[in-house]
Amino acid sequence: MPGVSVERVSKRFGSVRAVDDVSLSVADGRLLTLLGPSGCGKTTTLRMVAGLEQNDAGRIVIGERVVSDPAAGLFVAPERRDIGMVFQSYAIWPHMTVFANVAYPLEVRRRPSVEVRERVVGALRLMEMTHLSERPATALSGGQQQRVAIARALVFQPRVLLMDEPLSNLDAKLREQMRVELRALQQRLGITTVYVTHDQEEAMVLSDEIAVMHEGRVLQVAPPETIYARPATRTIAAFFGSPNLLEAHAREVRREAGGVLARVEGVGWEGWCTGPTDLAPGEALTIIVRPEVIQFGGRSEAGIVWKGVVRQRFFRGARNVYAIEVGAHRFSVDAPPDQSVTPGTGVTLSVDAAHTWAVRD
Repeated sequence: MPGVSVERVSKRFGSVRAVDDVSLSVADGRLLTLLGPSGCGKTTTLRMVAGLEQNDAGRIVIGERVVSDPAAGLFVAPERRDIGMVFQSYAIWPHMTVFANVAYPLEVRRRPSVEVRERVVGALRLMEMTHLSERPATALSGGQQQRVAIARALVFQPRVLLMDEPLSNLDAKLREQMRVELRALQQRLGITTVYVTHDQEEAMVLSDEIAVMHEGRVLQVAPPETIYARPATRTIAAFFGSPNLLEAHAREVRREAGGVLARVEGVGWEGWCTGPTDLAPGEALTIIVRPEVIQFGGRSEAGIVWKGVVRQRFFRGARNVYAIEVGAHRFSVDAPPDQSVTPGTGVTLSVDAAHTWAVRD
């Protein structure tokens, strides 16, 4: 049973269609990330699930309860949707202590004082913040404020947790640490979560599934590994890292047990790549080759081989990144730090067909 279901939901702001016929389903206890650039509609979608915006069309269901259906004249207020929300700004009240901030959702629900204390202590213990319960909110670091915001969202044991870019205000090292902690917390609690971010790495670390959004629409929903290695479109591929995107045409297509193998031809090169099952000969394609799967040297088992010249080398600590000129195209290639090639050197590059992916232009 879905924890959250968004069914053909749309939202306009004046003449701008911010969300356009979006459908999503989050299974109970799973984490779905809405990923995309600024202005793609991901935060508006989250706010409609929360009830902070009202959808113009479609239905939103939390558990078995319809919470918004304009066609039926139904709209459930945010405070009655059984959701906890963590905002980008944390929304911590500066005049309150940590304890008072976390207790607030229970107090507005008029819960007994004994229950308030028990639940607040439990939430603070969960976030390892018990020792800071009486500290003023203004005396907290960014990471501590974020933990308070999560404790406050969880203290009344909501059915669904909604998070809108909650790590974007943290420095890089703390953000990386909190990704791991958030994922462990969500899995331990088994709480259905919808998470919004524009950070691809964050989405891959946290998610059971990722919904990639662009211009108000959902382009693909899939596990992180599929989104990264088997994107549905060139737009999705380009959004993750710095892939090499090569224009080509399919000359031959072989259907095999593991999928489709296509012989493709680009400008000055040809070879074999993998692709979706409905590829057909003659189609214009974009071949996606990630920088980390390209090898120096030609191999007989390689799907595609190119010859080029190293133009630049960038040392990135754990890897060397090369810019390699292959005809009119510039390749990006990741290599181990002990594999050093001097700029100006002629090289042969190769990739196995299994490590490539073809999409239609």
